[in-house]
Amino acid sequence: MPNVHVVDGTFELFRAFYAPRSKKEGPDGREIGATRQLVRSLIGLLKSPEVSHVAVAFDHVIESFRNDLFDGYKTGEGIDPLLHAQFGLAEEAVAALGVVAWPMVEFEADDALATAGVKYGALDEVEEVVICSPDKDLAQSVGGNVVQLDRMRKKRYDAEAVRAKFGVAPESIPDYLALVGDSADGIPGLPRWGAKTSATVLAHYVHLEDIPDDDADWAVTVRGSGTLAKILAENRELVELYRTLAILRTDVPLEESLADLEWKGADKAAFIRLANEVFGSPKLVDTVPAWR
Repeated sequence: MPNVHVVDGTFELFRAFYAPRSKKEGPDGREIGATRQLVRSLIGLLKSPEVSHVAVAFDHVIESFRNDLFDGYKTGEGIDPLLHAQFGLAEEAVAALGVVAWPMVEFEADDALATAGVKYGALDEVEEVVICSPDKDLAQSVGGNVVQLDRMRKKRYDAEAVRAKFGVAPESIPDYLALVGDSADGIPGLPRWGAKTSATVLAHYVHLEDIPDDDADWAVTVRGSGTLAKILAENRELVELYRTLAILRTDVPLEESLADLEWKGADKAAFIRLANEVFGSPKLVDTVPAWR
């Protein structure tokens, strides 16, 4: 049975852009270093014998429906223009490589990855869906035959590994992020609710609404419980909003069937043009493992 590998293209681009010696101008003078490195990374993935069905999700625009819910949510402000300008090129490069690309506008790339876990993981013929991203919010998608893979650190997370890392089950990850915060997404969290305390409380109660307002009713013991309970009780509406922001959508309209995700090789003409004219790297052609 095949595995389905879905890749966080936005993360891959950011990681490549900020890596040492990552900057590179193409023949026409534009910056292409991060995109070229993304292509190399994907080629490495495609060479793996267990990889047969692949898609890459991108934040075509950084903003999403979540920005309408909370003014403090992440935006494209502050992104280096040399990086931002490569998003369209990256989508073009992935297509030339023969891999399905999901450019997100209303939703985010993480929503597409979470949806892929549900959509393809439910198919009897799929052995496993591998979400290739280290983002902690994607830990909520882990379970059953859906796993998360941090390719950079070569760490794989099933439900038990998620619990070992965060102290809570995958289903509690949005609640955990609501309390602790997630600076990458602009979610501030609640004061005094640190990672250890949040994990201890949620390991027992699972979800925010099940945590009593009065710490005298708590079935767990944590330091400063009185203050923590008061902060939570006074900010119920706000923390529930934070959880809404942290919950990944699983209803993104991904039209591709399992067969559509099967990698059958790169588009030779498109990729050769890209390697020579855009990347200025003719030798990149020799690394592609198969052509259509």
